[in-house]
Amino acid sequence: MSGLFADVATAIDFTSLGLSPIALDLGFLQLRWYSLAYIAGILVGWWYLLRLLQAPGAPMARRHADDLVTWATLGIILGGRLAYVLFYDPARFLQHPGDIVKLWEGGMSFHGGVIGVSLAIILMARRHKLDWLRIHDYVACVVPIGLGLGRLANFVNGELWGRPTDASWGVIFPGAPGDLPRHPSQLYEFVLEGVVLFVVLWFLFYKTDARRKPGMLVGTFLLGYGLARFFVEFFREPDIQLGTLSWGLTMGQTLTLPMIAGGIYLIATAGRRASGKRAGLRAG
Repeated sequence: MSGLFADVATAIDFTSLGLSPIALDLGFLQLRWYSLAYIAGILVGWWYLLRLLQAPGAPMARRHADDLVTWATLGIILGGRLAYVLFYDPARFLQHPGDIVKLWEGGMSFHGGVIGVSLAIILMARRHKLDWLRIHDYVACVVPIGLGLGRLANFVNGELWGRPTDASWGVIFPGAPGDLPRHPSQLYEFVLEGVVLFVVLWFLFYKTDARRKPGMLVGTFLLGYGLARFFVEFFREPDIQLGTLSWGLTMGQTLTLPMIAGGIYLIATAGRRASGKRAGLRAG
């Protein structure tokens, strides 16, 4: 074989890594890394949120955060799954509607999860008469934890692989068409969406006054995630049932465009909201 994929022998064979999607097999029960990533993301995120709330000027108390975990978990599951069904593989689920509840087989949309969590925050905030936008700011700092763990689980599962590559770190994933070395795009996303985005938000929260500007942190998250996902999609294999859409973008890139636009808007108007809040406090 010649050309772009001439060095297949130097690529990493995924099976040689000894990874398995099953973390623990008890015979009657199998615990998968994918499920554990969601559970760990929620629990670690909850712990980190409580740490953030210890900083002066928090928009809610510990009891509100405890309540929010339940609401947010439902938002992640329902929003993430329904968005995947509607945007990524509607034909399959129309034919086999029972598959919608088979979450253990994978198939979650992060964009849908964001919408689900956002609605959960708004409902919870209205119930307790809290500032829903400032709660979004705090939750946005937490989300990269779950994102990063989820991308690692995607890699362990050998799913959502990248496009073919001749890079020395290319990985041959079992089940991927052509047995060609591919970008480990799951790890690219882990670094950008998980590690880098977490560090940026941590810095803005603790080292600047961003948390006092409603919308600044969640706007930074939306913009950062949107740009990272849009970029990585150039290295990630499009969903086989969709491919590249007629307008030249993948579904993942298309769904990030509203996030990027919303992030820019929230960042650009955060200072104005902070000024308005301070003026309101002085008037009161």
